[in-house]
Amino acid sequence: MKNLLRPAVASFVLLSAVTGLLYPMVVTSVSKALFPAQAEGSLIERDGKVVGSALIGQNFTSPDYFWGRPSATGPMSQNAAGSSGSNQGPLNPALGDAVKGRVEALRAADPDNKQPIPADLVTASGSGLDPEITMAAARYQASRVARERQLSLKEVERLIAANTVARDLAVLGEPRVNVLKLNLALDVAAPRAVKAVPAAPAAASAASAG
Repeated sequence: MKNLLRPAVASFVLLSAVTGLLYPMVVTSVSKALFPAQAEGSLIERDGKVVGSALIGQNFTSPDYFWGRPSATGPMSQNAAGSSGSNQGPLNPALGDAVKGRVEALRAADPDNKQPIPADLVTASGSGLDPEITMAAARYQASRVARERQLSLKEVERLIAANTVARDLAVLGEPRVNVLKLNLALDVAAPRAVKAVPAAPAAASAASAG
């Protein structure tokens, strides 16, 4: 029995040290050396303060900001500690009610806009944390934001283009727009009367309701 127990314990200790300590330390050190920004969470700063991450969406609701994709995380929207989807199927009445409410909110914020509403502005993703929207979703909101910020539509479209992420490896996925970066660029181009600094993801809902 001792002959079997000793190598089993030794293997356990050795593998625990390699996989639990050595491997994470090596991977972390290499990633910080080669990809320092990504290793720290792709954090975005403004005026020396962290205002969020390029990888996690925030709940912007003011009409002078671009709105991101809806989130079904609980207990609050865009909760990075509780990534999840609604798990509601297409036949679930609750999903239909949620989409209807989001459509009404978009129409109320821009009643003169008769364009079809892109699907990603009214449906939540599986993660609930999407930081980006499609080009169509950004363009749908461009006229509203331009009016609220007193900018030309051409200037707003320029900001959209400047914050567009290309296809991965030029072939994977579709071009998309990082909402937080775009809204920060808006604050630079046309500051709000009372500028609200977007909070870090843990307190995103408090910062974006203004």
